[in-house]
Amino acid sequence: MTPNVRSRQFWLPHPLFSLFLALLWLLMVNDFSVAHALLGLALGVAIPLVTHAFWPEEAKIRRPLPLLRYLGVLLVDILRSNLVVALRILRPARQLRPGFFTYPLTLDDDFAITLLASTISLTPGTVSLHYDGEANTLLIHALHLEDEAEAIATIRTRYEQPLEEIFR
Repeated sequence: MTPNVRSRQFWLPHPLFSLFLALLWLLMVNDFSVAHALLGLALGVAIPLVTHAFWPEEAKIRRPLPLLRYLGVLLVDILRSNLVVALRILRPARQLRPGFFTYPLTLDDDFAITLLASTISLTPGTVSLHYDGEANTLLIHALHLEDEAEAIATIRTRYEQPLEEIFR
């Protein structure tokens, strides 16, 4: 690595995350001014710089095209789940059957497991509660759980298998 690249990595270890933090700051304060933009940029540089030692190694995305398909499926599922959850809650006779189930993981990449757990929690009606590293399972709560085997099969085919393809 050239000294110039090392210097940039030292001062800006995660440039996209720094940009994200700066934009997030501007959205949170809901006021665009030069002072807020400079503060957002300062936070965007300082936070990754201070926390860099705690970050795990960077994820290695092997196949980016399946990642785009995964994001598309996730967006559609989030929209559909929002509608389903809203209808279930707004019905006069709530016939909800909340429940917990254990999801057996086939993933072994920490970042992919984190993405799967986050995906489950992003989809309305389900929340990933606990990762058991020894048993390699996730504990999941569903707002309406009719068939545990079907829920497991849906998560495996819609989310886990594409993540395996992306990160293997």
